[in-house]
Amino acid sequence: MGSLRRLLRSLAGLLRDAPDPAREAALLQAHRERCLNFRVLLAANNRALELMGAMQEALRGPRAFGMNFVRASCTAVSAEVLRMARALCALAPGRYEALLPRHAAIAGRLEALLAPGPPPAPGPLVLPVAALRAADAPRAGGKAAMLGELGTLPGVRVPRGFVVTVSGFAAFMAHQDLRVELERLGQTQAGSGLDGLYSLSAALQQRIVATPLPPALGEALAAGLAELLAAHGPGLRLAVRSSAVGEDAAQTSFAGQYRSELNVHPDSLGDVYRDVVASLYGATAMAYRLGRGLRDEDVPMAVLVLPMVPSLCGGVAYTANPLDAADRTLTVSAVHGLPKAVVDGSDAADTWLLARGPQGPELVRAEHTAQETAYVPGAGEGLERELLDAATAGRPTLEPEAVLRLARLALAVEAHCGGPQDIEWALEPDGEFTLLQARPLGLAAGDGPGAAQAPSAAAPPPAAEGPDGPSVLYRGGVTASSGVGSGPVRVARRPADALGFPEGAVLVAPLALPEWAPLLSRAAALVCERGGVTGHLATVAREFAVPALFACQGAVAALPEGGEVTVDADAAVILAGRREVAPQSREPRRSPIHGSPVHQALARAAELVVPLRLLDPQGEGFRPEACATLHDITRFCHEKAVAEMFDPDNALPLPEGAARRLVCGVPMQYWVVDLGGGLARAVDGPTVTLDDIACAPMLALWRGMTAQPWAGPPPVNARGFLSVLAEATANPDLEAAAASRFSERNYFMISKTFCNLHSRFGFHFSIVEAEAGEDPGGNHVSLRFNGGAADRQRRELRARFIAGLLEERGMRVDVTGDALAARAEALAAPRVLELLEVLGYLVIHTRQLDMIMADPVESARRTRAVRDGLLALAGGSPRR
Repeated sequence: MGSLRRLLRSLAGLLRDAPDPAREAALLQAHRERCLNFRVLLAANNRALELMGAMQEALRGPRAFGMNFVRASCTAVSAEVLRMARALCALAPGRYEALLPRHAAIAGRLEALLAPGPPPAPGPLVLPVAALRAADAPRAGGKAAMLGELGTLPGVRVPRGFVVTVSGFAAFMAHQDLRVELERLGQTQAGSGLDGLYSLSAALQQRIVATPLPPALGEALAAGLAELLAAHGPGLRLAVRSSAVGEDAAQTSFAGQYRSELNVHPDSLGDVYRDVVASLYGATAMAYRLGRGLRDEDVPMAVLVLPMVPSLCGGVAYTANPLDAADRTLTVSAVHGLPKAVVDGSDAADTWLLARGPQGPELVRAEHTAQETAYVPGAGEGLERELLDAATAGRPTLEPEAVLRLARLALAVEAHCGGPQDIEWALEPDGEFTLLQARPLGLAAGDGPGAAQAPSAAAPPPAAEGPDGPSVLYRGGVTASSGVGSGPVRVARRPADALGFPEGAVLVAPLALPEWAPLLSRAAALVCERGGVTGHLATVAREFAVPALFACQGAVAALPEGGEVTVDADAAVILAGRREVAPQSREPRRSPIHGSPVHQALARAAELVVPLRLLDPQGEGFRPEACATLHDITRFCHEKAVAEMFDPDNALPLPEGAARRLVCGVPMQYWVVDLGGGLARAVDGPTVTLDDIACAPMLALWRGMTAQPWAGPPPVNARGFLSVLAEATANPDLEAAAASRFSERNYFMISKTFCNLHSRFGFHFSIVEAEAGEDPGGNHVSLRFNGGAADRQRRELRARFIAGLLEERGMRVDVTGDALAARAEALAAPRVLELLEVLGYLVIHTRQLDMIMADPVESARRTRAVRDGLLALAGGSPRR
């Protein structure tokens, strides 16, 4: 009966081997598609995990990011996970389609989570400033609302005009689908680095200024303008100023980041309104929002339209020391003409320090700086620099009595607002002060140096050795922002210099211009030859916790371009080289983005993306319906794809009729099946040689298989021989005539970058597969190995020995009994080829080792020989 069974099996094998061209072609195509889908799945898996890692790093790390990053990351990871799910469904049709609705549900929740908020409730397109109060900030912006609030205080003069509200802004953004177009540009044209930011900024602003005003908004502007013309006559000139929601807050001042236009002709109001709105997407404003973690929808742009205030002199008043919350010293800065030169840092200003005495403010110190020019309204529109006569340039901008009067006014504003204030003011020809804006003053915690103790600007002294070694390159200046920072010097004189500014450099500039604000998130410290503590750039530097020294005359020449320096802003000194600061002497610099709206949006989205809850592949809950996050789907797809590809029970039949025998000069016989691109030239005959092979993975595997001649079977003692006989008797797959999984030919299935080897060496069965293409994300290498003629214990010892060798070389290995499965993914092609040599060597030189694994002496000798052989391979050394 046994002989008859074996005869029937042999006949079945012959019938199975009968060639069928159509079937062979279909099998070839099925193998091609199978390999392609697995490669697609692996590449998508690696990209998805990289994106998830980037999201986690963004949540933890110090780097700033915006909503473009959040939305792009979520869109990209969702697309990669969907690609995985579709590839798995193609690998095993009809088995995993339930993944697709799970992905759609998670993606839908992500989309809803990241969608912009609803537009503001309809309201007036314009409102008079006189009607505004502080509570109107959500609809008029903080600057306009505060101006209206100040107008209610006794003895406080403010300019009267109107504001184009958030509702007016919403109407403009909805006109001709402007907001939709801006979102499209933000997604499609967003580049990396500052050059990408500037390019995107230009595209967004051009689109805004090219969009006409909606008719209703144009009519509202005309009505508001008519009232101003009636009150001020045909000589009216306008100040058109940003008043975005969130602007002028204590920790998000947006100081100098939006556009304000002065001395505007009434006929130009529509165009200038669009210019101010466009500044919402200026490079400086976008960089500021990025650094503060604010979404575009968090800062809708209202716009103030005010009559120009005639200004003999103007400036800024601080009612506390911004560098030290405990210091309630007042600071007043002033320049001749309009206050622009104070806030943009382009001129040195007169400065007064005042203490809070029992009878009111008291002058402590005054510093007068000669001023050669002043900003004044131009003859037509805009501003111009006017040369001051010698008498005006030589005298202080304010008399002591006026300084005290201004300080009392500032303290009244502080008392009304309930906290320290940053106030912009102008002195009119009638001798009265007009307040142009007031905002909460951001204060540094801790014990800063205090403005009263800040050293005066000075020319750099000769370099000198300090007590601890580094030479002093510069001493002097005014502390604009506390702290110590080290890095290479990078001088910025013009906007183009910003494009190449490196991370961690010390920014050195002649002027303290707001245009340098985008660099502050990258700068270790800031040094400017002009400017003061009350300027816009100083405010932003404090918000970003960047150490800053201003009014450092001659610093550009004194500090070597590219040289390493340490800026100690508190001590007003710049040292050559890097100097470490004692950790207890300085609070760590904290990214302002943590806890921000953008950070919170990413954190909420990450909850649907990053957590992995599908942990046990063998558990009952490991199924598509249990996937709650995109990471769950990723894990499920990867686990099932590996099983579909490498589990022998799921294997496709081999296309034996398309095989050519490899003429290779070794005793074993191999057949090659070309899936496309695996052969270097067209081959018509039934055989191929190694010279015909163009598949780099197969050639690497072959190098390992033939690197050293096989030493032959190890000597077997009586116990080992009896074990072999027992296994051969008990295992029907080892019968020579049986049509079993151990009696098939040795096949290479190849393409140019792919190789799959099904082989039997004696009683040992193995599958090696690899992809070694240009994209590391799709590359992989794997081995499945089992079989052997010894008893199970010895086979398991051999499997664990091989597992240890592969783990030392960076492969992930699972051993179940005597069956071994090893794989590595996301590798560069050269590393894949190195591992293939290792695998080729092992499948040849570990056969029949199982028979001697119970013999300590012989197994030690043979395993040592295997290790030595691996070390002789180019990539065979263990990875530490």
